[in-house]
Amino acid sequence: MTISDLPPKPDFAALEAAAPRSADRRTTILALIGNVVLNWSNNESLFIFVLMLLQKTDQVSAAILFATLNTTRARLDLIQRLARIKIKDKALSRELDDLIERFNEGTHIRNELNHCMYTVDSSGEISQTQSMRLVQTRGNLRFGETKPLDDARVNEMTQAVREMARLNRNIWDFLPRLEAHLR
Repeated sequence: MTISDLPPKPDFAALEAAAPRSADRRTTILALIGNVVLNWSNNESLFIFVLMLLQKTDQVSAAILFATLNTTRARLDLIQRLARIKIKDKALSRELDDLIERFNEGTHIRNELNHCMYTVDSSGEISQTQSMRLVQTRGNLRFGETKPLDDARVNEMTQAVREMARLNRNIWDFLPRLEAHLR
């Protein structure tokens, strides 16, 4: 008999039978993941308006330019470079940098939750995540970090959703000030 390097196949029938007992917790976790993604996407999209104002163009043209760059990092780099030459008010420039920094913090948890494998335990609860990132340390290469999806992690996700919602309002408040400055 050959020994496999694969993990054991889950007992899907047992998981499905246990799932109703953990449905509330699973629903909470899935709602938090959805809210992280929704808030992050809305915040990223608001940077189209920042680009529109910096380029003194229309929304569609800014969206085309934004979408042409294939990573969030490239989009934000463009915005920051344009801001350096267009925004003369140091406080306004620092505020934009702060908004981008806060957005990047939200990006970490969004990437973590979007690019992982979720483990469901025998009671049907989502018990942990395993990152899809390779981690290299002094000659070792291992596959992704494993983190429990415990109450502390749920609280971290809840706080991230709240911060992203605050960031959204802060970007909306920033946009008219940027527009007035660039006129």
